[in-house]
Parts: sequence; C-alpha cells; structure tokens
Amino acid sequence: MTAKELKRLGRSDLMEMLLELTKENQELREQLQEMEQKLQERQIHIEQSGSLAEAALRLSRIFEDAQAACELYEQNIRLRCERMEAEWKAKNQSTEGEYL
Repeated sequence: MTAKELKRLGRSDLMEMLLELTKENQELREQLQEMEQKLQERQIHIEQSGSLAEAALRLSRIFEDAQAACELYEQNIRLRCERMEAEWKAKNQSTEGEYL
C-alpha cells in the first residue's frame, strides 16, 4: 500500500491494519522462536551423533588394542611352553642316558 493510500484511510482502518500487522508480527516471532528451538535440538542431536561416533570409534580401537594384547600374551605363553617342553625333553633325554 502506498503512502497516498494510507493517508486516505480513516483512523479505525489504520488501527485495524496495525492490529493485524501486530498479530502477524507476533505469529512470525513465535514461528521464529519455534524454528530456533528446532535448530538447537538438531544441533544437539548432531553433536551427540558426533560424540557417539567418536565414542564408538574409541571403543573399537580399545577392543583392537585388547585383541592385540591378547594375541601377544598368547604368543608369549606358547613360546614359554615350547621352551619348557624343549627343556623337559632335553632333561629327560639326558637322564635316560644315565639309567642305561
């Protein structure tokens, strides 16, 4: 609406327009607040998703490290058993010669 058209309107028409614009303004503010709240919630979800993904990755690395430690421990135990078995066989062979 142009300024000329506004000048032609009466006081009651202007007040009615002002009330409508105020109402529209309030509705738009409420929508904006709602959208900002939704945006904040999404940001929180995104941050939590990132945190969860990072946590899952860290747990995965922890399990990989634990698996590697178990494998190393198992390998060391096998080597010790093999050495002990070899020592036992060597000892038994040398004692067999004594009895023969």
